[in-house]
Amino acid sequence: MPITKKISEIIRVDHAGEMGAKVIYDGQILALKLKKDFKTLKIVEEMKAQEIEHFNFFDEKIKQKKVRPTLMQPIWGVGGFALGFLTALIDKKSAMVCTTAVEEVIDEHYQEQIKELDFIIENIDENCREEFKNLQQNIKNFRDEEIHHRDVAYDNEARDFVAYKPLSNFIKFATKTAIIISKKI
Repeated sequence: MPITKKISEIIRVDHAGEMGAKVIYDGQILALKLKKDFKTLKIVEEMKAQEIEHFNFFDEKIKQKKVRPTLMQPIWGVGGFALGFLTALIDKKSAMVCTTAVEEVIDEHYQEQIKELDFIIENIDENCREEFKNLQQNIKNFRDEEIHHRDVAYDNEARDFVAYKPLSNFIKFATKTAIIISKKI
């Protein structure tokens, strides 16, 4: 795959993922406000603030590089919001399961991209390396924040949800599927 196509794929899928994270948290925030769970609301709002920063970075890259966003964005938006809303409506623990599941998949996804960018950086013209190093460093920073979100969710009883394993597996499957589709479409 040519480098420019690979970079477009990385930007497209990460843009879609960060948009998805934002709308999942939007859904959770609405449900938590309705339930008046202000303690959990504060936690979710803090995580969403970081997701907005991640989204803004990739949104700028979409514009700079003239990369077409995923055509699935409207579907991911509705699905992500519904997922966030429903998990938070059930209870705090299921909302935290949603976060752990998504962030574990994103951790793996970002690790793969960091390795791919290592290979690209080693094999491109020296004049182009800085731009790719910058992209890679941002992905590394975002990965660290996503891992922190996962850990916060585990600290807030994600594993104590009665249907932890099936819900986590379902969300992981949906997230992996969205990643595969968003890379191409």
